[in-house]
Amino acid sequence: MNKFLSAIFTYLVTSLALFGCNNNSTVVRDNVLVYCSESSPQTFNPQLITSSSTFDSSSRQIYNRLLEFNPNSFNIKPSLATHWNISDNKKEYTFYLRKNVDFQTTPYFKPSRKFNADDVLFSFQRQWKKEHPYHNISKLGFYYFELMGLDKQFKDIIKLDEHKIKFVLHQPNTTFLSTLAMDFTSILSAEYSHQLIKDNNLEAIDNHPIGTGPFQLTHYQADAFIRYKAHSTYWKGKEKLKGLVFAITPDPSLRFARLIAGECDLMAKPLPIHIKAVAEYKKFQSLEKEASNISYLALNTSKKPFDNKKIRLAINHAINRQALLKIIYHDTAILANNPLPPNMWSFNKKTNAIPFSLIKARKLLKEAGYENGFKMDIWAITSQQSYNPNSIKMAELIQHDLEKININAKIILYEPGTFLKKVKEGSFSTALLGWNSDNGDPDNFLSSLLSCATIKQGTNASMWCNEDFDLLLEQAKEISSRKKRSLLYNKAQNLFSQSMPWVPIAHTKQSILINKRVNNFHLTTTDAVYFSGVSLEPINNTKPLIDEALK
Repeated sequence: MNKFLSAIFTYLVTSLALFGCNNNSTVVRDNVLVYCSESSPQTFNPQLITSSSTFDSSSRQIYNRLLEFNPNSFNIKPSLATHWNISDNKKEYTFYLRKNVDFQTTPYFKPSRKFNADDVLFSFQRQWKKEHPYHNISKLGFYYFELMGLDKQFKDIIKLDEHKIKFVLHQPNTTFLSTLAMDFTSILSAEYSHQLIKDNNLEAIDNHPIGTGPFQLTHYQADAFIRYKAHSTYWKGKEKLKGLVFAITPDPSLRFARLIAGECDLMAKPLPIHIKAVAEYKKFQSLEKEASNISYLALNTSKKPFDNKKIRLAINHAINRQALLKIIYHDTAILANNPLPPNMWSFNKKTNAIPFSLIKARKLLKEAGYENGFKMDIWAITSQQSYNPNSIKMAELIQHDLEKININAKIILYEPGTFLKKVKEGSFSTALLGWNSDNGDPDNFLSSLLSCATIKQGTNASMWCNEDFDLLLEQAKEISSRKKRSLLYNKAQNLFSQSMPWVPIAHTKQSILINKRVNNFHLTTTDAVYFSGVSLEPINNTKPLIDEALK
């Protein structure tokens, strides 16, 4: 069987598995939405990963958090906590928990009580306490919990009563409330965890999830599909959708084909060519929203010659970033100058872009003692990312630019999971990376990507450590005034610009392609995908599945 026929066969089999069929082989899904997603989840526990596609599959459908972001901004609002108090010393946060919230009932767990403070305790102590019975059952670790510094910030978590809980911090942290709306703070069921201990099946908590969210998992087939059904007693009210399907389709061109064929109602991460092409179809549209993200080339400052600032500046001058915007992003992105995106408060508007200049690049190489150039590598990820639609092509263009100043760059490619693990080990010269904002706070970019502490955690891939930079970030965390914090973050951005441990490349828009029969779906500022509140217009003329697939 050739590749084309094999793809069609796989497509048909998957489609049948996704939707099922009646005697007439028809698709009936007036209230079952199908989302063509880009990859399989690593797990169904959002505490363990940083992948946005995994968050879309888990925390954003199955779970809730104490707080949540307004869909159109990074402003926080109540969720499982109805309100909260902050002590005068800014170190104690008391949360009042929502009553009459049901956990999901599944074939493997039937809750006997409502959500309460025990669930909050379990969800955080599992990540915090190394002696906790659930702390070491996964090899993935609690990456985000440590990245946000909660392992060091927490002094205590105190259950005051069934619906009141207090977090005590070692020092004030103005980012704490925003942190509690992030995916990794999703609330799991403590009662379910006790049942799994009795069953000697602790690992099930990460892949057979129980949450309080709008949808519950019913079936997952790796690299094929995820099925959900509406949580019948969801505390916000039962969803209009009866069911939800993630049709896992890594190839963006196949995602587009499935959308146009009617197999999917929404398509994740379209390429620029798809955004242009969808305009020819009356049934579909492209939704776009300004994103808070960055794409960049990290320069490993712990390795020679990248420990030399002149080498880093030479590479910045040698890469034609305007050409990257045109070829890779088809002019759908803007040039990056800072580690912060321009829609982020405290963005330093006075920072000037480093111009493309081979003359300046060669001059800097000569001054650094590398007039004849050197050898290096460029690590790139094989899959499409929201901040970079084609890392492989970008690496090739950068390679070509560097050849012009006698730098011989070898491209090394890795699959997503291996890529991040290898980057954390730090054996690379340069790596194409990116970041999406999780909580709308500048600290989420600056601390996560450039602080000394995050070198060990792997997100500071440049291995750049500047004590003055870190001090500014620590001072900013303890100040409530956004104006005063902005002044500190502006200074931090100046220090970054003086050292240039990256080549900042682009800030992209987020896009999704959607069938116009989908109602009330919105893009969010965090590039997150939520289906709560979404509904479908009925299909008037349901067509045979086989005919649709073979169009």
